[in-house]
Amino acid sequence: METPHKNIIKKQRYRPFTATILFPLSLGCVLYAFSDAKIFDKVHKDTNIPEYSAATFVGDSIRSVEAFAKVYKVLQSPRCVNCHPAGDIPLQGDDRKLHAMHPRRGEDGKGVLTMKCTNCHQPENTPGIHTPPGNPKWHLPPANMKMVFEGKKPHELAKQLKDPAQNGNKDVKALIAHADDDLVLWGWKPGEGRTLPPYSHKEFKEAWITWLKTGAYAPAE
Repeated sequence: METPHKNIIKKQRYRPFTATILFPLSLGCVLYAFSDAKIFDKVHKDTNIPEYSAATFVGDSIRSVEAFAKVYKVLQSPRCVNCHPAGDIPLQGDDRKLHAMHPRRGEDGKGVLTMKCTNCHQPENTPGIHTPPGNPKWHLPPANMKMVFEGKKPHELAKQLKDPAQNGNKDVKALIAHADDDLVLWGWKPGEGRTLPPYSHKEFKEAWITWLKTGAYAPAE
């Protein structure tokens, strides 16, 4: 004969645990993902994000890290790294050598004194191989927000990208929109003689949004 105490234990043992265990764990994963940076504080407040509302953001570390692997490969391509150098001189060519003219970043990222980026870089690519590429926004990140890609490991770059203190104070909505920035899009139309990033812009954008929507987890160090 079972005692009342044992019956209570049995009932408790077989109680549905979805609400008592899985929900706190799932919520904890989401909160952990968003706790790394204040960038995600607005996700639950901003209801004006079309298609990417707060309800669509779900913490999923595996999908997030897998998506970032694609993002990382694109951001480490010459089309991205060359204008996100570790120093103040941009890189040049598919071999990422220092720019032959040795231009400097400057405070606003557009050069110093009379050596401005737009002296050579016009609003459009100059026709021909090895001629200056062009875009109306041609510049490096400014001195107070260098956004270095060169030499960054996946973990470091992921943390940097989602940190408002290092990404130009961009929230999730702004980061998603940045995938369609004119200068970002230039990477897939760089002119003759320049290799493209390893994925199409569509594939990159899908991976970028997936990374953000699944918690923007940083890969392990």
